[in-house]
Amino acid sequence: MATYCGVDFHARQQTITWCETDTGELKQCQLNHQPREAVRDFYARLTPPVIVGFETSGYSLWFEDLLSELGCELRIGDPAEIRRRARSRQKNDRRDADLIFDLLHKDEFPTVFRFSQASREILQQLRYRHKQVKLRTIARNCLHKLALDAGLSLQSKLLTKAGRAKLEGLSLRPFAALQRQEWLELIDQLNQRIARIEKALEPLAEQDPRVVRVRTHPGIGLLTGLALVHTLSPVSRFANSRKVTAYVGLEPVEHSSAGTQRWGGISKAGSRLLRFLLGEAAHNACQEDADLRRFYQRLSARRGSQKATVAVARKLLIRAYVLLREEIDYAEFQRRAVAARPARGNTKP
Repeated sequence: MATYCGVDFHARQQTITWCETDTGELKQCQLNHQPREAVRDFYARLTPPVIVGFETSGYSLWFEDLLSELGCELRIGDPAEIRRRARSRQKNDRRDADLIFDLLHKDEFPTVFRFSQASREILQQLRYRHKQVKLRTIARNCLHKLALDAGLSLQSKLLTKAGRAKLEGLSLRPFAALQRQEWLELIDQLNQRIARIEKALEPLAEQDPRVVRVRTHPGIGLLTGLALVHTLSPVSRFANSRKVTAYVGLEPVEHSSAGTQRWGGISKAGSRLLRFLLGEAAHNACQEDADLRRFYQRLSARRGSQKATVAVARKLLIRAYVLLREEIDYAEFQRRAVAARPARGNTKP
C-alpha cells in the first residue's frame, strides 16, 4: 500500500498527516524547515511508494525538488477546491492537513496543472528580463525629468547617441549631475543584463520547433514565442480557443441577468507577462498582417485604440493556439483560411 501524506505547507514549517503502512495508524506532526536535513530524514524514513499532497504555494520549489530526489510522488492541489470540500468551516493547520490526507486517500484530491521544469526555468527568465525592462523604464523616466527641469525635451530620443550627448552636456546642479551619471550607469548595466538574457534564450527558441512554428506569424518574436509555447504547453489540455483566451485572461467578463446579456472588460486572469507581450506583439502584427490591420482599423474607429489593441492581441493568441494545435506554420494557416472562404460563401442561400 502507498503511504499518503497530507501536508499543510507554510514558508517556515509544515504540518503533516500520514498513515503508517504497517499498523494503519493515523499520525500527525509538525516540521520546521530549518534545518532542512530534518525534513529530508522524515520523508526518507517513510515506506515507499510515498504520495505527498499539498496546496499550491509560491515558496515550495525547494520542497518539490527534495521530494523528487527522494522518489516521492507529488500532487499539488487547488486551494479553492480543497476548501470547498471541507466538512467544517473551522480552519487551522491540523484540520487542513487532515483534509488533504482524506482527499488523497479517497482519490478525490483536486490537482492543478504543473509546468515542466524546462518551462518553469524559461518563464522565470522571461519574468526576470521583464523586471529589468521595468527598472530601465523607471531610470529613463527619471532622466527625462532631469532633462525637463533643465529646459530640454528629448522625448523618445533621450537614449539615442545624439540625445545622450545633449543630456550629458547639460549644466546641472551637483546633486542632479550625480543622479544623471548614476541613472545612465544603471541603464548601461540593465542593457547588458537584458542583452545577456536574450542571447541565452535565442538558441533555446531555435532548437524548439514549436517556437519556430509560432514565430512564423508576423509580430511574434523571440520573447512572445517563448512565452506562448511554455505558457500554453501542452495545448492538448485546452478544448477550444475560448478556453485558451480565458486561461490567459483575454476573455471578456460576462455580466448577465435574466434575459439580458452584457459583456465587460477582459478578466485579466492568468499570465500578466503573456498579456503584456501579446499587446506589444499586436502593434507589430497590425503593420505586417493585412487582415489584422483592417480589423484593428475597423474596431479602433468604433471602440478606441486601446480596446482594438486588446482585441488584436486576443486574435493573435487564438492564431498561435491554432498553429500549435495543428502543427502548421503561418503560410499554411493563411492557405487554409483562403481555402475556407469560398466554402463559407456557398452556404448562403
